[in-house]
Amino acid sequence: MITVKYHLSITLDLPYEKAVAEVRAALKEQGFGVLTEIDVQATMREKLDAEMEPYVILGACNPPLAHRALEVDRTIGLLLPCNVVVRADGDERSLVQALDPRVMIEVPEREELRPVAEEAGKRIRAALDSLTGA
Repeated sequence: MITVKYHLSITLDLPYEKAVAEVRAALKEQGFGVLTEIDVQATMREKLDAEMEPYVILGACNPPLAHRALEVDRTIGLLLPCNVVVRADGDERSLVQALDPRVMIEVPEREELRPVAEEAGKRIRAALDSLTGA
């Protein structure tokens, strides 16, 4: 079985709440706004009475990149916005994971989306790198 890596991940030495704020700021610096926010921990508690670590899904969008992708393929909206997960990893650490924009090329097999995916990936990596000081 071939496993395809579809995410970009980093671990931060920051507590969850601080990590969420830092991720939002880093995304904004790269031209992404957060359109949606899903508090997965609260949803699981409310709907299933299940406990889990603090976990949020941020739906990040860079409007010019989204527009370019939608001009190529209107169905690509199914893969937008770019989801970014922030979750607690103990009390003083957080895991940040972003969907690798290359899925925009691979899933629909649309090579003409490569320039958009590459630019989005570059911006997301820059946002993650800014969080770790890389």
